[in-house]
Amino acid sequence: MDNLTGDTQVFQSDDAAAGRACVVFTAQRQDVLPGVYEACHRDAILEVLASLEQEGWVLSQRRLFDGAAPEAAVALDTGFTHSHDIAGIFEAPNLDAALEGTIRLEQAGWARRFATEWMIGLREFAPIMGKGEHHDHGWAFIALWEWNDPWCEATPAERDAYDLECDEAFQGDLDHSVNITGRSRLDVGHHWHHIGYWEIPDPDTADSAIRGHERVADFKFTTSRHIVGRVRPLSQLIQPA
Repeated sequence: MDNLTGDTQVFQSDDAAAGRACVVFTAQRQDVLPGVYEACHRDAILEVLASLEQEGWVLSQRRLFDGAAPEAAVALDTGFTHSHDIAGIFEAPNLDAALEGTIRLEQAGWARRFATEWMIGLREFAPIMGKGEHHDHGWAFIALWEWNDPWCEATPAERDAYDLECDEAFQGDLDHSVNITGRSRLDVGHHWHHIGYWEIPDPDTADSAIRGHERVADFKFTTSRHIVGRVRPLSQLIQPA
């Protein structure tokens, strides 16, 4: 499948990742009732996660920047500012594996702990390292967006001019040591068109970045949803109450 939009000065097609699928999730903890979710269910989820790692899944986006990074699954602790409690993004070898893996997680006990929105798509653009020290940030920012009616009505020249304006904002993000795991498209099965995952040093960086995108009118062609959270081991976030 071709990319939904073309390469830009910042984002480049990732031919090496052709066919690899992203698995995005936002999840809210279920009410705590006796016997519904216990240590045995957590252990079963961890067993599935270990199997997915062996099958070629990437359960920590840090590994897209650093192949030597730990393989252990991570997610974002988001309950302090969002209606959902956790969010995250995995990467599966392909779309079939992505769907099958989410079913295995749900059956192992995930559905007992969380009410989850799963979104599955395909990787388009390659990861980009921010300027400065390329360390593993403790926070992350997820951006979901869809192209709106004005974008659909715009001419190719107007879209190209828009991409150049947005590149200015993205370059500013990279200047602030933001690491971006490229871009994936979700429109194969969801109303959102794209998702981007950023490693950031703190929430203020996300706020500053959004202001930079507003200045170049990034959102005139998009409807967006933004999620900020602290990166934590998933094994901690799925503990029984």
